[in-house]
Amino acid sequence: MGKYGFAIVYHPDYVAPLPDAHRFPMPKFKILRDLLLKDEVIKPEQIYQPELPDLELIELVHTSEYVQAYCNGTLEHKAQRRIGLPWSQALAHRTRIAIGGTILAAKLALEYGCACNTAGGTHHAFPSYGSGFCIFNDLAIASRVLQHQGLVNKILIVDLDVHQGDGTAFIFQDDDSVFTFSMHCEANFPGRKQKSDFDVPLPIGLDDDGYLQILASHLSDLLTQVNPDLVLFDAGVDTHVSDRLGKLSLTDWGIYRRERMVLSTCKAGGYAVASVIGGGYGKDMSALVYRHSLLHRAAKEVY
Repeated sequence: MGKYGFAIVYHPDYVAPLPDAHRFPMPKFKILRDLLLKDEVIKPEQIYQPELPDLELIELVHTSEYVQAYCNGTLEHKAQRRIGLPWSQALAHRTRIAIGGTILAAKLALEYGCACNTAGGTHHAFPSYGSGFCIFNDLAIASRVLQHQGLVNKILIVDLDVHQGDGTAFIFQDDDSVFTFSMHCEANFPGRKQKSDFDVPLPIGLDDDGYLQILASHLSDLLTQVNPDLVLFDAGVDTHVSDRLGKLSLTDWGIYRRERMVLSTCKAGGYAVASVIGGGYGKDMSALVYRHSLLHRAAKEVY
């Protein structure tokens, strides 16, 4: 175990310019880091900076054609539109550095017990195309990189973003070494769901207690059953009642309790856990960033 209970991963390049009216809340990553320092949730010494991963690592999951086309800015318009983010050199760089962040968080989790990337959770990206603000799938890439480097064998992905982790489910559908668990609002994007190893579709408007009861009924058993060397946790806060794209009714307190439940259950079982912040959409940036910070506040509490 490290000197601090958990590690944080952040890079200034997590923020890349987007058009003003764009609904993807790009500034949130830096604001989140600033808030965590200001509220003394973390100390500066806990922050690690990722490196840019080689394209070969991204190609452990994605087709070479897609990776090259995206990184060189030659992806056709229709594929670009499906992602929903206008291409720029800065955004292509940001995408890669955020993947580096999830890879680093996964490695730090093995050392510390818990590590949190202040970005990541791009679970709608498929091997040959991106979708829903997701360009490359950081959860899948980090899983493959750590396995490839012989650091872990078995991985459990706990995806609690409000949207199904369809890209991740598809990538690992025939792979017993990565178990995909997705708990999501059934009546939400993506319209066509994939088959995770374990899917829990939730009804519209589900509240804190209903949600936490369902999660508690599966989580411990899942950990025991899969017995992973590493848990990757997608802590999307778009489950919040005021999220623009969510359709569930969790409060801040409910999200905090959820993060604590996941982290404390992993800790109690001795499972290393690496978290990513996942989705969260709203006009009120400070309220949104606070919701994302609940993950790190829970980590401080548990670790």
